[in-house]
Amino acid sequence: MKSITIKGSERESVGKVATKALRNAGAVPCVLYGGDQPVHFSAEEKAFKSLVYTPNAHTVAIELEGKSFNAILQDIQVHPVSDKILHIDFFQLFDDKEITMEVPVKLSGVSPGVLLGGDLRLNTRRLKVKALPANLPDYIEANISSLEMGNKLYVTKLVSDKYKLLHPDNTVVCQVRISRAAMKAAQEAAKAAKAPAAKKKK
Repeated sequence: MKSITIKGSERESVGKVATKALRNAGAVPCVLYGGDQPVHFSAEEKAFKSLVYTPNAHTVAIELEGKSFNAILQDIQVHPVSDKILHIDFFQLFDDKEITMEVPVKLSGVSPGVLLGGDLRLNTRRLKVKALPANLPDYIEANISSLEMGNKLYVTKLVSDKYKLLHPDNTVVCQVRISRAAMKAAQEAAKAAKAPAAKKKK
C-alpha cells in the first residue's frame, strides 16, 4: 500500500488552551496509539489533504523530530460547519502484527449484462480487510467480466491469500440490474415474437 509522509512536532501540553492555540495557528492536534504509550503531536492542516480528501487508502509515515512511526488513520474529527480538521487519531503499525482497515473497491473488465443495457450498481465501495502491513492492498479489484443481466458479484469471489475479508459471504459487492429500457425492449421483443404466431393460428 502507498504511504504518505506527515512531518510534525511532539506536543508537550495537551490541554484545551494549547489545543485551541494549535488550531488557531493552522495545525491539527493528533494522537498516535498502538505503542507502549500514546504519542501526542501536531502537524500543519495542509499536510493531511492528500490523506483525508481522497477515496484512496494509504498508510502514513509520521516523522517527529528524528523519530519515525508507520501508522494508519484511525479516526478523524471535523468541524460540522466549516469541515476544518479538528483532531486525528492514528494507530501504529508493526511488521509482525495484522491490522484491520478499509480499502476501496476498483471495478475491472466489461460486463456482458451492461453491454445489453443493464445498470451496473456498486453496492460496496469499500471493504474491510485484515492483513500484515506489507500485504495491505491499495484497492481490491472486482472483475465484472462474468456478470450477465441480473447477476451479482459476491465478496467470496474476491478472496486472497494475502489478506482476509471481514464480511459475511452473502455480501454483494456489485450487481447488474435490469434497466427499464432493457425490460421494455425485452417486452417489445416478446410481443413481436408472439405476433407472427398469432397470425399463423388465424
